[in-house]
Amino acid sequence: MEVFGTRLVVAPAMTVTTLAFVLGGVTLGTISGLTPGIHVNNLALLLASVAPAVPGPPELVGASMLAAGVVHSFLDVVPTLALGVPDPVMAVSALPGHRLVIEGQGREAICLSALGSGLAVAFAVPLAIPVTELMTTAYPFVRENMPFVLAGVAGFLIVTEATMRGRVGGLVSFCSSVLLGVVTLDLSPAAPLDAGGVLTPLFAGLFGAPVLVDAMDGAGVPKQSSATVTTPRRDVGQTALAGAVAGAIVGYLPGVSSAIAAVIALALVPGRTGGRGFIVATSGVNTANTVFALFALVALGTPRTGVMVALRETNTPLHLPTLLVSVAVAGIVGFVLVLVLGDTYLETVGRMEYRTLSFGVLSLLVVASFLFAGIVGIGIFLVSILLGLLPPRVGCRRVHLMGVLMGPLALGT
Repeated sequence: MEVFGTRLVVAPAMTVTTLAFVLGGVTLGTISGLTPGIHVNNLALLLASVAPAVPGPPELVGASMLAAGVVHSFLDVVPTLALGVPDPVMAVSALPGHRLVIEGQGREAICLSALGSGLAVAFAVPLAIPVTELMTTAYPFVRENMPFVLAGVAGFLIVTEATMRGRVGGLVSFCSSVLLGVVTLDLSPAAPLDAGGVLTPLFAGLFGAPVLVDAMDGAGVPKQSSATVTTPRRDVGQTALAGAVAGAIVGYLPGVSSAIAAVIALALVPGRTGGRGFIVATSGVNTANTVFALFALVALGTPRTGVMVALRETNTPLHLPTLLVSVAVAGIVGFVLVLVLGDTYLETVGRMEYRTLSFGVLSLLVVASFLFAGIVGIGIFLVSILLGLLPPRVGCRRVHLMGVLMGPLALGT
C-alpha cells in the first residue's frame, strides 16, 4: 500500500523539536496513567479539547497525544495493582494482579506488565503492516457482519467460563450491561467539561468502583518480596506475542476491550493461563492496540481508540514515520517508568490507611463522573456500580460487562 511507502529525512532541529513534543506527551501520560480512575479515553478527549490552542505544528501535537496514550497504557497497571486489593480470604474472586499482590508478588507483576507492554510494541510494529493489508481486504465483510462478529466474541467469553454457574452469570451480566448501554450511550448530558461523555461514569462504575468497594475491608498492600520474574522467558515472549496479535482485534473491532482480547490471547497459549500470563497478555494487548489502531486510522480512516479519535478530530497530519517514532520513544520511556515508579507506588499505598484511601479514590471517581457527564453522570455511575458488583457474586469474569458497548454496536443503536 502506498500509504506506508515514505522516505525518512533526518533534520537535527526538527528532531529536537519532535522529541520535546513527545516528551511533553510522555509527561502527561505519566500523570494520567498513575491517577486512579482516569481512562486513556478521558485523557484523549481532554487533549483533543486543548490541542488547537497548543503552539506548534499539528503533526507534532498529534505525536505528543500519541505518546501520552502509549505511556498511559504502560503505567495504568500500577494503580490497578495497588488499589482495590481485597482481604486474602477473597483472593479467589480477586483480579489476577491483585492475587499476586496479596501473595507479595506485586513487584513481579509490575515487571511482567512492563515486559508484556514492551515486547508487544516490538512485535506489533512489524506485524502492523501485514495485518493492516489483511484487514483492508477483509474489513468490508467484517463491517457488514459486525453484529455476528460481536455476538461470536460475546459467546466465546461465555463458553470459556470455567463453570456452568459462571456461564449463566456471564450471560446475565452481558445482557444486563447491554441494556445499560442501550439506555445511556446516546445521552448527551450537560457537563462542566466540553470534552465530556457518559463513558467516564459507565466505565468507572462498571470496572473501577466495584473493585474498590469489594476491597474496602481489605488490609491493603502487604509487604512485597523480590521483583524476580519466575515465569520462563519463553512463556513471557509467547504470551506477549499472543497479546500483540490479539491487540489487532482491539485495534480493528469496535467494542472489544483489552481484557476481552487478553482472554482470546490466553486461548492461543494453552497451559499459560495463570495470573502471570493474564498480566502479560493484558498489558501486551493494551499497548499493542495503540499501534494497530494507528495503522487502522491511516489505512481505513476508522478511529478505534480515544487517542485515534482525538487525532482525527484535531486534523492531525498522519505522517506515519513521525508517529511511529513517537510510539517507539514513548514505549522505551514507559517501560523504564513502570519499573522505576511501580515499586514506589506500591510502597506508598502500602503505608496508607486503606479504607480512607479507597474512599478518597471513590470520591475522585464521583468528581470525574460529574466533570464529564454532570449530575446525570453521577446517576449513571451509581447504577453502573450496582451492575459492576454482580460478576464476582455470580462466579464470572467482569469482562462480560463490555456488553455495554458491544451490545449497542451489534444492535446498531
